[in-house]
Amino acid sequence: MQHVVLYSDGSARGNPGPGGYGAVLQFRDAAGELHEKELSQGYARTTNNRMELLGVIVGLEALKRPCKVDVVTDSQYVVKAFTDHWVDGWLKRGWKNSQKKPVKNVDLWQRLLAAKAPHEVTFHWVKGHAGHPENERCDALATAAADGHVLLKDEGFTSAD
Repeated sequence: MQHVVLYSDGSARGNPGPGGYGAVLQFRDAAGELHEKELSQGYARTTNNRMELLGVIVGLEALKRPCKVDVVTDSQYVVKAFTDHWVDGWLKRGWKNSQKKPVKNVDLWQRLLAAKAPHEVTFHWVKGHAGHPENERCDALATAAADGHVLLKDEGFTSAD
């Protein structure tokens, strides 16, 4: 099984406001040569959490076959959902949080679960804006996308997010 490292970050200028995600996929081929792919997109009105999720989703969706994936992100929201088993609780409660309120960003959480399903995924948290080269690159991609001229509509965004 191919091993891939997926670095991801999201950004929003205002929360909500214009936003974007950045993702960097890295893997080594059989000869040990490093291959890298960058992904990013901006949205006209969204939230930081939605962009954090979308960076991971798009990175996983870009994989063409099942892989062993290390997801590296500065989003505790994304990491803790899996390491602290928030998602398991949400699923058991029918997408309700521990306060019995609807989980925010359900459309993206469901899409993330579908994107993650064929892979063996481990989530890792890194401190943001702390000099981690790939995290800094993802941040630059995300902010450039948020500030760009080609901003899509975040179809799943609602004011409740």
